[in-house]
Amino acid sequence: MASATTSAGGAPEVCALDCVVKPEQMEGPYFVDERLNRSDIRTEPSTGQLVPGTALTINFTVQQIRQQQCTPLPNAMVDLWQCDAFGLYSDIPSQGSSGRRFLRGYQNTDQAGAARFITILPGWYSGRTLHIHIKIRTVGTNGRPYEFTSQLYFTPEFGAAYLRTEPYRRRGPADTTNSRDSIYRNGGAQMLLRPQQAGTGYTADFAIGLDLSNTQVGRPD
Repeated sequence: MASATTSAGGAPEVCALDCVVKPEQMEGPYFVDERLNRSDIRTEPSTGQLVPGTALTINFTVQQIRQQQCTPLPNAMVDLWQCDAFGLYSDIPSQGSSGRRFLRGYQNTDQAGAARFITILPGWYSGRTLHIHIKIRTVGTNGRPYEFTSQLYFTPEFGAAYLRTEPYRRRGPADTTNSRDSIYRNGGAQMLLRPQQAGTGYTADFAIGLDLSNTQVGRPD
């Protein structure tokens, strides 16, 4: 597993120099395999209503490590899911959200390994720092299904700042920071998003490389 950069001309650079290992992290209890193919995951499909929150566009680049190079990985299924501004996940019976599917969706990577999502900055719930879940599904070099599952985070300064804005401020500051989150402490610093202001929202780029020969990582979660 690694992230990677490309040269100015777009050619993949040598993996050993430019790829940094990215950790898998637990799937958690709130993954639901909705198979909802969409780029903008902010709406509730049954009503078309937007969930409240500050827009965040995430541009993923998914690559594979092969022959000591990082090359684009097309046709990988990238799933994103997260809680809303008030800490609620959709389609979770215990949270009273059965049948709703806001803030869930997937995209298949294009020939350049790119997948783009429009979501919102996440809220928080007790015991967890601010985070967004990601799962990438493709096929390993052994011909079997391959899954990479992890979580994306924010710097404490960025998170504290946006939690002071509407609608997040209604819940106040998060009760758990990155440094106190047991899941973040297992490599979360390598999964930080660094959003940049874009109009009234934010945008962030994130690259992930996969070693498709690694059967330990690729096992279903």
